[in-house]
Amino acid sequence: MSLTVIRPGILDTLQDLGRTGYSRLGINPGGVMDRYAAQVANMLVGNDTREAVIEVHFPAAQFLFDQNTLISITGGDFNAMVNDETVPLWHPMVVRKNAVLHFPKLQYGGRCYLAVHGGFCVNKWLNSYSTHLKAGAGGFHGRKLEKGDELPFRESNIYFAGLLKPGKELEVLKWKVDTGSTYKHPNEICFIKGNEWDELTGQSQQHMLEDNFIIHPFSDRMGYQLKGADLNRNNNTELVSSGVSFGTIQLLPNGQLIVLMADHQTTGGYPRLGHVISAHLPKLAQLRPSDCIHFKMTDIATAENLLIAQQQELNILQRACTERLNNTVC
Repeated sequence: MSLTVIRPGILDTLQDLGRTGYSRLGINPGGVMDRYAAQVANMLVGNDTREAVIEVHFPAAQFLFDQNTLISITGGDFNAMVNDETVPLWHPMVVRKNAVLHFPKLQYGGRCYLAVHGGFCVNKWLNSYSTHLKAGAGGFHGRKLEKGDELPFRESNIYFAGLLKPGKELEVLKWKVDTGSTYKHPNEICFIKGNEWDELTGQSQQHMLEDNFIIHPFSDRMGYQLKGADLNRNNNTELVSSGVSFGTIQLLPNGQLIVLMADHQTTGGYPRLGHVISAHLPKLAQLRPSDCIHFKMTDIATAENLLIAQQQELNILQRACTERLNNTVC
């Protein structure tokens, strides 16, 4: 069982939740940009949340399925279609053998996720399926997907053809995920203060909290470069390099900001003004170049409560998806 890339996209890779524990060796965690969407994609098709998914950017690839397959698509909306039929996001669905999945139009969002029942049958590198492009390791041969690639996925004992109506290439199953709370107010990103926040001038602190910042076109999976008012420190002393993480907000020498993303370096020497809270990283991951960000400061207790609530929601979703899928296939 496999799917074949019949037209490559701009940057489509296999990713999971990342490889942890190797930062001391200079190897960043990597993984999906939107952990929430990737986990839900796996839940909808009955997978463990740590299974690999395809992270799709627009312009996106086209995929041919060589077997009847249960799939789900989550995250950004690229107007996904199976042959000539538009398919919904955040639903599980069965596609027939030889159906073609394509994404003809960008509606919103920065990336979407494709999961298949059983997961993709690829080897792990350092305990993760994620593609590390700089190292050329992990994922599918350590690179983005190209035309002609055949991605195998694990065999299933479920007879998915029985869920397809005669003459139909697609059957959308009757449940979906409500993501309203996770992506609410998409441009409002909360952060907690970083070590060098107090080094900003009062006026610069005010700019950061009151102004909007535009995501620069040069942004990528490593970091979002932001365009806004020049920010200044009271004392421009050099800093010793220290650890950084997904969501760290740094001040560049030109007075502009950069927010580190999934493929961030492991250490950095620029001032750390703040850290985007974990519960808002999914929103951040779905923003695109030219979108704006409005930063809002919060505290650690609030950040923890939001993350706990999000994780509790995911736990409930996983149990519900497993139960609905079991009832359907039985």
